[in-house]
Amino acid sequence: MDQPLLPKRNAEEKKWVLTWDAFVEELKRMSHMAAPMMVAAVTLYLLQVVSLTMAGHLSELSLSGVSIATSFTNVTGFSFLVGMSGGLETLCGQAYGAKQYKKFGSYTYCAIISLTVTSIPVSVLWVFMDRLLIAIGIDSDISIVACQYAIRLIPALFAYAILQPLLRYFQSQSLIHPILISNCAALCFHIPLCWVLIYKWELGNTGAALAISASYWLNAILLALYMLFSSSCEETRSLYWNEIFSSINKFFRFALPSAVMVCLEWWTFELLILLAGLLPDPKLQTSVLSICLTTTTLHFYVQYGIGAAGSTRVSNELGAGNPKAARVAVQVVLIISIGEAVTVSIILFFCRHFFGYAFSNEEEVVDYVAELAPLLCLSLILDGLQAMFSGIARGCGWQHIGAYINLGAYYLVATPLAVLLCFVLHLRSKGLWMGLLTGSTVQAASFAVITALTNWQQQATNARERIFEAPFLADNELA
Repeated sequence: MDQPLLPKRNAEEKKWVLTWDAFVEELKRMSHMAAPMMVAAVTLYLLQVVSLTMAGHLSELSLSGVSIATSFTNVTGFSFLVGMSGGLETLCGQAYGAKQYKKFGSYTYCAIISLTVTSIPVSVLWVFMDRLLIAIGIDSDISIVACQYAIRLIPALFAYAILQPLLRYFQSQSLIHPILISNCAALCFHIPLCWVLIYKWELGNTGAALAISASYWLNAILLALYMLFSSSCEETRSLYWNEIFSSINKFFRFALPSAVMVCLEWWTFELLILLAGLLPDPKLQTSVLSICLTTTTLHFYVQYGIGAAGSTRVSNELGAGNPKAARVAVQVVLIISIGEAVTVSIILFFCRHFFGYAFSNEEEVVDYVAELAPLLCLSLILDGLQAMFSGIARGCGWQHIGAYINLGAYYLVATPLAVLLCFVLHLRSKGLWMGLLTGSTVQAASFAVITALTNWQQQATNARERIFEAPFLADNELA
């Protein structure tokens, strides 16, 4: 059974003065959370990758249609649900730290209901996806295949609306192993099911989409069963309908900025692929850019696990009124994030001349990937910092600040600069990536400055007032 990773209070308050012992203890605690969270995040991401890969082997039309559908559904649906559920990292994390278990459970149920209702208009949009794609110039055959795939993903959307709040529910209590086991079980179930539906039963693209839906529902059901029957969740799973509906306004105050923060960044990467398609040699440019984006996306989910651990530790400690402990958690997660990102970047740099063979046998593609590798290595470090700082922002309740930062970094800096370097200075994909890298630098630097200037005592006071909905003086303010 997982045990909450919160330190003992009051008697050990002095222990949270920044000492070597406190740092080492927090490093152990953070590592025990971050490692399984990294694996869990990557396995959840791989579900769509497996379906895309298997469906892509059917035909070129299938690969194009499923790729477009995956991109469209991620941008308009799945990313929005991920972003909205990020509001729970503030509310649930701080409520758990403050031992307000009744509110903790109510926030979770409120999120499930809200995300399920939000999924209804999104699913309607997916039904008419083919008309939208044709209107923006996508080939009609590809648009029809994409729409058919998206329609069969609608059950997955509603499963995701339940799954994402449940993931935050367990994460906020530091119950990471149920998430890890459930995600791995879903992936192990998904791979053979996807193969059977696509190739054995000859359902083609339909089988790929149905496999994702079945796997998401399995994941959600496993976590829901653990929530209902595990003694670890006994205090936090109680259902109070009045509390649930009274929490809707508060949830959306954090959920909507969180969704904007996530979507603004996600949409930028999709925009780069579209811009690459406008270049004179679109097949080469889009292939190379897709390889780079696939690499950074996979690494992002590794760093997302680290950021999720940091979000949990920071929100728990702020909710408990322990600003010193929250500050130590920030310092530790920063070291873990930088260490992992630098290590991966160094390995990639030395493997740059044959790294491209993992995706293509074309010498031209492999050589171009090697040329972009130094920029890609810098992106891994900056994206790692961004994922970590975004986790801290969610833990503190800074989603609105994060939305403004992402708007400025990606749409006032990255996108215009990428267009300038790519099309005016004729740097092609390298110019697109340099623009994105500049935006990531601005983003990470902005988050770093805000975090460095944070008054953690005030953040703890704000968290307690948010949870108790009344002015509150943190314990160590009384000392």
